[in-house]
Amino acid sequence: MTDAQETAAASSLRTTGGAPPDDGGSADSGAPTPLLEPREGIPPVIADEASLAEVIAAFAAGTGPVAVDAERASGYRYGQRAYLVQLRREGAGTALIDPVGCPDLSALGEALSGAEWVLHAATQDLPCLREIGMVPTRLFDTELAGRLAGFPRVGLGAMVEGVLGFVLEKGHSAVDWSTRPLPEPWLRYAALDVELLVDLRDALEKELDRQGKLDWARQEFDAIASAPPAEPRKDPWRRTSGMHKVRRRRQLGVVRELWETRDRIAQRRDVSPGKVLSDAAIVEASLSLPVNVQALAALNGFGHRMGRRQLEQWQAAVDRAKALSESQLPQPGQPVAGPPPPRAWADKDPVAAARLSAARTAVSALAEELNMPQENLIAPDAVRRVCWEPPAADEEAVAGALASYGARPWQVEQVAPVLAEALSGEDA
Repeated sequence: MTDAQETAAASSLRTTGGAPPDDGGSADSGAPTPLLEPREGIPPVIADEASLAEVIAAFAAGTGPVAVDAERASGYRYGQRAYLVQLRREGAGTALIDPVGCPDLSALGEALSGAEWVLHAATQDLPCLREIGMVPTRLFDTELAGRLAGFPRVGLGAMVEGVLGFVLEKGHSAVDWSTRPLPEPWLRYAALDVELLVDLRDALEKELDRQGKLDWARQEFDAIASAPPAEPRKDPWRRTSGMHKVRRRRQLGVVRELWETRDRIAQRRDVSPGKVLSDAAIVEASLSLPVNVQALAALNGFGHRMGRRQLEQWQAAVDRAKALSESQLPQPGQPVAGPPPPRAWADKDPVAAARLSAARTAVSALAEELNMPQENLIAPDAVRRVCWEPPAADEEAVAGALASYGARPWQVEQVAPVLAEALSGEDA
């Protein structure tokens, strides 16, 4: 049994009805315990300013870390806005907040600004939390902590079961959270998602400390908390699934026109773009270049359920792309900042390809030794950049290069020696 499990077994967790687990429910007994009800029951959904003010006061008066989660309506609605925010803190209990009824949670964010926020897969929830005014200054990411500690499965359910010995019901993770009113089983699920998050954090902190990785984790958490919002993606239409089939510039123009038309419609209707028109249909139309509505209707994705008016709007988009001049058509591929794709290295620069192979082998061995995924040990892009335009093959120069590419101090300390050795070996 790991130290993390010992921490869990000794903690004052609660199961159904608020009763403590018996000897058969601790993490070291073999059979995990289903977690069916929140300790204080399902809290009411906060959807007005007066109730929100009470929650803010309660959580400001609470103590210790605050568990935070958010539910979106991915696949149902346009964008990634939050449709439910869940919080739990010692002394305050659990709160479920409706960001539709309370769209500005900046006062809550300010009340919790001095607390450590505990999230699972923080980078997924932080953008939608930022939109409603909730931005942490300190955080603990239980998924990332699990990766650094070497856990083979780092989903919340797997972590809670493996570390704490409790089973979370995950049947509502992909539902339409924009539904109003939210059904009681969904609210129970949402409350349980933050029920044990702080307990999990405490167990993982002890495990990371035991492995000598706690400072590494803190550096990673600080980097997430201080990272600026992501820049808008350039040419997002190029991420259409199946784009690898599209070769000619005219066909690329059709993809772009259909994608942008779909995006405008989806945004106006507030629905997921995939519910307006599938990526597969966009690619199909770009490859076929239909000459009229009848030809378009015969393609997969534009079947009998689509009305004449809809078909005409998609055919108009195809026709607009057909009418573009050569200079207006998109270029194949995107301008690549930095090294080319690794598959092209052998042809473009065989020496660099050999450096990359040696570097990857060294990083892989180190990651295995440290018991963590390679991508958490060091960003693959940083390794590629160092190998494509290598500094002097000494540890100090490699360390400076890694730092310039965004590596944290702990990563530089661990990776620079083995990377310098790999590069010097290739140079020799």
